[in-house]
Amino acid sequence: MKTLIQKIHLEEHQSFASRSYRTPDFETNWHKHEEFELILLTEGYGTAMIGDYIGEYKPGDIFFIAGNLPHWFKKQHHKMTGCSVVIHFNQYIFGTEFLQLPELRSIQQLLGKNDGIQLQSKLQKDIATVILEMEGIKGFHRIALLLQCLQKIGTTQQYITLTQNFSSNNHHINPAIEKIIDFSFKRYLTPITLQQVAEVAEMSIPTFCRFFKKNIKKTYFDFIQDLRISHACKLLTNTDKPVMEICYESGYNSWAHFSKQFKEVKKMPPSQYRRESAL
Repeated sequence: MKTLIQKIHLEEHQSFASRSYRTPDFETNWHKHEEFELILLTEGYGTAMIGDYIGEYKPGDIFFIAGNLPHWFKKQHHKMTGCSVVIHFNQYIFGTEFLQLPELRSIQQLLGKNDGIQLQSKLQKDIATVILEMEGIKGFHRIALLLQCLQKIGTTQQYITLTQNFSSNNHHINPAIEKIIDFSFKRYLTPITLQQVAEVAEMSIPTFCRFFKKNIKKTYFDFIQDLRISHACKLLTNTDKPVMEICYESGYNSWAHFSKQFKEVKKMPPSQYRRESAL
């Protein structure tokens, strides 16, 4: 089983990486790296897993991910093209004294967090323009644009915090996690028992439950619930299917159960989510 600790390659003349990833290079399973990541999704739809957060992603979305925060952008269909423009930089790229300048306090605070966030509104559009520009330039202007991005993110509230203080201090991620997540993505729209997934992990049920909670910071069935609700959100946003039909297509056999869990996760009924997504 391949390692899930990703090594970010830097060109000799660069202090940080800025490049496009397109299928098949876009496909990177549950992984982490020490660098912070600013990612603009440009093609493909699917599920974003960032720390203990699970939700949909679509073209135009931008996520800012702290260093060593595990994540995975999984395409909706394996034949779909996935593409993104990604900025990778070390937390200490500017040293320590530089960020002590009072004018840079917002950047210092931003890089001191272990959060995953999703940009919103005008901030998302502004940062997308800078990310696309950054990929094609060299020299001092690259650093200036990176500082500009971080300053804009650090001085606005136009983002959603997806996960906070997700602890991932291990130097290695157990490869069983990748097997479990891969199995779950293939089966989450059908009934799954703990016995089935514990066998995939080659563990007893109690050991599996402790192992999964320790690594993903939620129970396995909460994880499956998030996958199903994320799938329902994609259908509500991208199709005109009736809500009741979406309920059953998302792995639920009870409208009451689906409605209750949807409200718990999204803080609103499915019909309201559809209306607000269309705005």
